[in-house]
Amino acid sequence: MLHVGGFMPGVGFQVPAASRSRWSVVVLLVCLQLRPLQTAICLSPGSSQAGGCLCASDILSCTAAGLDHIPANMPVSVVTLDLSHNRIAQLDAGGFQGLSRLETLRIAHNQLTTIHPGAFRNTSGTLLRHLDLSSNQLCVLERHFFLDMPGLEELLLFNNRLAHVESRALAGLGSLRKAYLSHNRLTDFPFFSFQEHSHPHLSMLDLSSNRLPKLPLEDISNLPLSLQQGLYLHNNSLLCECAMYGLFRHWERRGFASVTDFRQEYTCLVYGIQRGTVRFFQHGRYFEKCNLTGTSPGLKTQEGSVSVKVGRRLLLHCLTSLVGERVTFLWVSPNQEYVAPPGNNGSLKMYGNGSLAIAAARAEDGGIYWCMSLDRDQRRNETREVNVTVLLHHDGEHHEPFNTGFTTLLGCVVSLVLVLMYLYLTPCPCPPCRKAPAPASQGNEAGAGSAQSSILTPTPPATTEGPGRKVSTNKHVVFLEPIKEQQNGKIRAGPGGHLGPGLLLEAEQRAKRAGETDSIMSMFSDTPIMLP
Repeated sequence: MLHVGGFMPGVGFQVPAASRSRWSVVVLLVCLQLRPLQTAICLSPGSSQAGGCLCASDILSCTAAGLDHIPANMPVSVVTLDLSHNRIAQLDAGGFQGLSRLETLRIAHNQLTTIHPGAFRNTSGTLLRHLDLSSNQLCVLERHFFLDMPGLEELLLFNNRLAHVESRALAGLGSLRKAYLSHNRLTDFPFFSFQEHSHPHLSMLDLSSNRLPKLPLEDISNLPLSLQQGLYLHNNSLLCECAMYGLFRHWERRGFASVTDFRQEYTCLVYGIQRGTVRFFQHGRYFEKCNLTGTSPGLKTQEGSVSVKVGRRLLLHCLTSLVGERVTFLWVSPNQEYVAPPGNNGSLKMYGNGSLAIAAARAEDGGIYWCMSLDRDQRRNETREVNVTVLLHHDGEHHEPFNTGFTTLLGCVVSLVLVLMYLYLTPCPCPPCRKAPAPASQGNEAGAGSAQSSILTPTPPATTEGPGRKVSTNKHVVFLEPIKEQQNGKIRAGPGGHLGPGLLLEAEQRAKRAGETDSIMSMFSDTPIMLP
């Protein structure tokens, strides 16, 4: 130990001034080595040096610093780390090692294409709650990305190039509350991987502005009710379907913010044509023929009594007016077995939203099922029962039933063809038949003429004056033969008066020509007519 005077005790030796200065430098270097390493990564305020970061207590901001990799030697006391607006292309394993207090990590607006396994290992673990990877170039969300983040609550992945999400990519995020995956290129999404027991706190899932053509409505209806309220699906390439329209209408009636806040942006494509865009809530006439009371998989409707064939799948819904994250469900089967999520590892599977699925119906699965819902906050409970009937197969059920509608239509068509054949087919030409005039008395002249007219014409004649009259009705033209009678061996025309020899010959020739005309006209008539 050196004294102020420079003398060593008990020796009387004085240390020179140059030696004292060298000892001071050595001590200073040792002290610097013992302090936490904070190199030139932290710049002073107002510095213009490129590649530096700003440190403010527990915040490290490296925004727009021109970085192409994760900087080394970051302070271990960092709680918020901002690496946005740089050129970072990949995250290597152990890049954030030693940051045990990190809670917020922002790597937005970079050029990320690859995240290696273990990239977030040895960080704060359960303390990391916010991760921002938005506005990058990620194409696939792999399952190893987020294995080391059990405490993550908010994940931002919007404005990437994501085209596929692996089924187990988000399975390990049990504390997740909000996930933003909008403005990507997704054509499908593993909705079935989100259940109440795996993601009990998830209340927002933003999948808007993607390329989803169809939705797995049954998987969506099995999502927890709290997640359905925060499921955003607007501005997708959805095809117009009645079931999908019924699902959105159902959410709108219940006042879900995911629908009511973006009513104008819920659109669908008619036959997949981009120009044929229909707005679900503005063009309701397009869906007016949809049967929304049917068994649409997207709507939770449940009758008190249902039937199912042996071997078929049956889904039972637990309808309740209780809403909230604290609502729990329980089913009781006909054999007094209690069923809770995820099921009994047998034929019964239960979802987090209270729905019960019978995988393959058996005869012993028939009976009354009881559903009980409990709200722990309000201390309320509700009970519903559903009677399930299992139909056994019979030999007659394998044949297709007789279609009475088709046979009735066929009979009508055949009848119509026969009627048209009867009305419009031209009959065979028949030679004219000439009959000898039947003797009749003068008192029966009017009656014979009237009877002859009623037989040859479809409607009564318009006039009855004079012999040799001609009647025309619509398309049927009939020339009536003059009434000829005999009286005392002489031909007599009309009532009263005799014919002379010259006039008699002329009358016979005229009657002959009238008979020939009647024969010709009957050949071209629509209806065959037989002249007397």
